[in-house]
Amino acid sequence: MNDNYEKLFDAEPLALKYGENPHQKAFIYINNDNAQFENLSDVELSYNNLLDINCAALIAAEFYDVNAAVIVKHNTPCGVALGKTLNEAYLKAFDTDPVSTFGATIAFSKPVDKEIAKHASSVFLDAVIAPDFDSDALEILKKNEALRIIKLITPYKTIRTMQEQEIRITPFGTLVQETDNKELDKDTFKVVSKTKPDAEMIEDMVFAWKIAKHVKTNAVVVAKDFKTLSIVGGQTSRIDAVETALDRACDGAKKAVIACDGFIPAIDSIQAAAQCRIGGIIQTGGTHKDKDVVDAANKYEIAMITTGIRHFKH
Repeated sequence: MNDNYEKLFDAEPLALKYGENPHQKAFIYINNDNAQFENLSDVELSYNNLLDINCAALIAAEFYDVNAAVIVKHNTPCGVALGKTLNEAYLKAFDTDPVSTFGATIAFSKPVDKEIAKHASSVFLDAVIAPDFDSDALEILKKNEALRIIKLITPYKTIRTMQEQEIRITPFGTLVQETDNKELDKDTFKVVSKTKPDAEMIEDMVFAWKIAKHVKTNAVVVAKDFKTLSIVGGQTSRIDAVETALDRACDGAKKAVIACDGFIPAIDSIQAAAQCRIGGIIQTGGTHKDKDVVDAANKYEIAMITTGIRHFKH
């Protein structure tokens, strides 16, 4: 690795087993300015593990003050939910996409107990992250010798906004940008449709919006009752993302909400949502097609909120 990185990051490089693939060398630089954690298992962390841990922790940090469970696979969320209890949140998140949970990383917003550990130990997982684990939970989880058990020392509330910049090194130069820490202000977003969302629908919209922020563009999240029904990202067209998300949500989409990380450019997405009886849509808005899109929402009696915020993630 470049010796200048030690000066830049004020840290010694720690060698990882390998990078994204076995033929790639990889290192991590950790200093006191980074989020602190403890690996309670004997399993070393890989480059991919750390990417997934980062993704899961950042989403869990969006919900640091409630019971939340976040399931991540290949640096992409595949299930997120809130619940009256942490166990309820976990089971709801797991239900989003049980197949993709195989080999996933799960972050919990609160300490993990025995009940959660029992279920988690019955599934093949790469890592479990939480602020703490009670003694019974730890005993159960440690029986899985391949599971990484990560105890966060830095609180989620701090992790949520501690990264100020993102750096990408390319052959054409080093790109630096501010981290996307923009938050949705419920006092300033606009209800632009004739059909008005009730308080519960607005809460689901905000929930889905916070998740879409962490999904690769074009991102679409379908959610209902503080549970993701489907999460789709990385599509090159908005309509493909919408249709794929709705297809995965199946019959559960009735009266659910859709969150898009950017604007909806055409009425085809609204028509697809109407066919699945979606109740509300939250999106960026602000294009020359806004009137057509809102008119379509009104035609199908879909509540629509525009945020004026875009959360592209490339």
